[in-house]
Amino acid sequence: MKFARLGPIGRETPVVIEDDGVYDLSTLTRDIDGDFLASGGLDKARDLLADRSLPQLADAESLRIGAPIARPSAVVCIGMNYAAHAAESGSAPPETPIIFLKTPNTVVGPNDTVAIPRTSSKTDWEVELGIVVKKRASYLASPADASDYIAGYVTANDLSERDFQMAVSGGQWSKGKCAPGFNPTGPWLVTPDEVEHGALRLRSWVNGEIRQDSSTADMIFDVPFILHHLSQYMALEPGDLILTGTPQGVALSGRFPYLGAGDVVEIEIEGLGRQRQTFIDA
Repeated sequence: MKFARLGPIGRETPVVIEDDGVYDLSTLTRDIDGDFLASGGLDKARDLLADRSLPQLADAESLRIGAPIARPSAVVCIGMNYAAHAAESGSAPPETPIIFLKTPNTVVGPNDTVAIPRTSSKTDWEVELGIVVKKRASYLASPADASDYIAGYVTANDLSERDFQMAVSGGQWSKGKCAPGFNPTGPWLVTPDEVEHGALRLRSWVNGEIRQDSSTADMIFDVPFILHHLSQYMALEPGDLILTGTPQGVALSGRFPYLGAGDVVEIEIEGLGRQRQTFIDA
């Protein structure tokens, strides 16, 4: 199933998208959030669809697309998780996952306009597979247990300001990761039964020119390992978002210019949908 949130910022309607239409979930839940996921909302929505108990949402195609999950309690990110990206960044592949955080208010709709931060000269794009947590995950016994804790997958753009991240970071990356709008997410939350997370094509374009073209098969640490590993150091809550790293082809490589006002970035992950952001000055 594909879940989404449609409508103006702060007033999105939760929906489930099927081949024959877009169905309003407002009678089931006020939003697609941690409470919805933890209470079995995905299965309840499936049952209501089977019973034909959900109304279709009128004019759905004309509505803004919001992030498919309401603001998570945490956005946890894995750095340098593709060997080729580590190499283009001047680093060796990590032997253990590199973890950093983005603030939850970076999560915005997949096609929302993004402002380049004041004083920025190195705003960069990063297509990434995102994992949405279904229930509280703490001290998982093994990676084999991870699937029970995954609500679904999303397309995400881990936007970064490289000077903030590295030159003035004080040794922590998050300063370059947390500008407003720096985590466009969606368009859909796609349930695990429809996703082969280990072999998804990821691509990005800037002004129509291809930048990244890779596969999640090239990740150093795969999805089950990431979820298990994180659970040993923190408790992941329902609705939390985990970003799993980006492949080679970003501006940090030195092969492409950084983003400026008027640039358009598009990213896409196979089966999870496509995004399009126009960049403006702050």
